[in-house]
Amino acid sequence: MVPRGHHRSLRLLLLLLLPPECLGAEGMLAHKLFRDLFTNYTRALRPVADTDQTLNVTLDVTLSQIIDMDERNQVLTLYLWIRQEWTDAYLRWDPDAYGGLDAIRIPSSLVWRPDIVLYNKADAQPPASASTNVVVRHDGGVRWDAPAITRSSCRVDVSAFPFDAQRCGLTFGSWTHGGHQLDVRPRGTAASLADFVENVEWRVLGMPARRRVLTYGCCSEPYPDVTFTLLLRRRAAAYVCNLLLPCVLISLLAPLAFHLPADSGEKVSLGVTVLLALTVFQLLLAESMPPAESVPLIGKYYMATMTMVTFSTALTILIMNLHYCGPSARPVPAWARALLLRHLARGLCVRERGEPCGLSRPPKSSSSPQPPEGRASPPAGPCQEPRCLCHQEALLHHVATIANIFHSHRAAQHRHEDWKRLARVMDRFFLGIFFSMALVMSLLVLVQAL
Repeated sequence: MVPRGHHRSLRLLLLLLLPPECLGAEGMLAHKLFRDLFTNYTRALRPVADTDQTLNVTLDVTLSQIIDMDERNQVLTLYLWIRQEWTDAYLRWDPDAYGGLDAIRIPSSLVWRPDIVLYNKADAQPPASASTNVVVRHDGGVRWDAPAITRSSCRVDVSAFPFDAQRCGLTFGSWTHGGHQLDVRPRGTAASLADFVENVEWRVLGMPARRRVLTYGCCSEPYPDVTFTLLLRRRAAAYVCNLLLPCVLISLLAPLAFHLPADSGEKVSLGVTVLLALTVFQLLLAESMPPAESVPLIGKYYMATMTMVTFSTALTILIMNLHYCGPSARPVPAWARALLLRHLARGLCVRERGEPCGLSRPPKSSSSPQPPEGRASPPAGPCQEPRCLCHQEALLHHVATIANIFHSHRAAQHRHEDWKRLARVMDRFFLGIFFSMALVMSLLVLVQAL
């Protein structure tokens, strides 16, 4: 296989040996101009008349497309149109001597080209120069337009994911020429976005250009470079619909476990089901997020929601233990009876059946009932009636025993009802607390999307 360089040399040789009769009038002038310019031309040296003269190169970049943004490997792939302009002191002619021909287009491999490369290149392949033509003007001005697919390193900060914004710099500069030999400057204040193809995931805010002059430890002379900073903002609509909104709805569903009746048997099951659903979404989020030192915003929201659901499930279990306190339980403490069953129950509208809201009745006392005031007390001393029941001591003993058992049973029922009512009050209280927490956290995250 013949090398590509030999092909170019053969084409140049055929062009030089082609008879002028085979060309038109303009072709004859261009052929003569080409032969005159490149007879003693070399592309190995800087095209300056004085070796101490600095060659100025103007760099212009047009962003065409964002091919890929690899957050995991922190590599940005772009499709750019790069324009470089400089003045070649050995490619000048008088247009009048060549029939008014003021510009020619020739292969870029025939002229000297600046060794401007992308400093923060993230590709293992060596830089390949595009085989495009250059436009040479009569005053020595050379313009080289070449498309390029660049892979550059970009530090990705996902702390605000999926509402994050990224700044990715592309630094161009000469690899071997210092600032005294080659000076590179941007053409304008920013790269052109006129031909940019919109990206489905990223929105481009701008691409400003900045020139720097740095001195490296290896060399004493300064090295100028031009940095184009690509400003990106992520389009978060897909992440909000697929990852954030389901989590918000599930987090608002979790506090409703406090509103379920304890006898339904589904209070704990609801909390565990919500926790499992959040775990599945957390795994999906971990696959789509790049690894980073800082936890993203949506990751913090997921962890806070899972912590809230865990605490609500644990509190549900404790409240169910209060609800199912049996008749043998101790009475409700006096402070809980005054604070929770009286004041808090009235504020939360926790009432008995048929009781109006805000008029919470005082809890029933478990003490033994007193005899009615309207009845007279039995007379003191022995009864004078021979058939009075007071003489039936065995019968009176059994009646007293039955009455004591009935009173004990009623007292136990009252204690059980007090504990059930206390559980309802705590359910209503924690329902408001956790629902408010879930609503505030969801609003704080959703506000970031606006």
